Amino acid sequence: MDENPQTPLPVPSQEARQWAMFCHFAAFLGFVFPFGNLIGPLIVWQIKKDSDPFVDAQGKEALNFQISVAIAFMVSVLLMLVVVGFLLASLVAIGAIVLTIIAGIKANEGRAYRYPFCWRLVK
Repeated sequence: MDENPQTPLPVPSQEARQWAMFCHFAAFLGFVFPFGNLIGPLIVWQIKKDSDPFVDAQGKEALNFQISVAIAFMVSVLLMLVVVGFLLASLVAIGAIVLTIIAGIKANEGRAYRYPFCWRLVK
């Protein structure tokens, strides 16, 4: 069955867009307590994943990105022994903040966002 490429995708509801945005922004809990950047998106995604496919997809994307960020940060901490890790950790943190904000804004607009440099473990 051929799909018409001109057919617009259905726009998620306002509630679905907000919950998808919360999945991304829940990563900022990492500033409040250790591993909050992983736990926040995981909790929001687990609670709301069955409510809408858009929330499910964006929740997985947010969680996968935060797992990738955590791994990159751990590597940076190890590389602090040879000094380069300090710069790398700063770059990882700045990149994570910027990309998380972009993803949250896109999700609130109803557009699915795929993070670059992301290892997608959660399918």
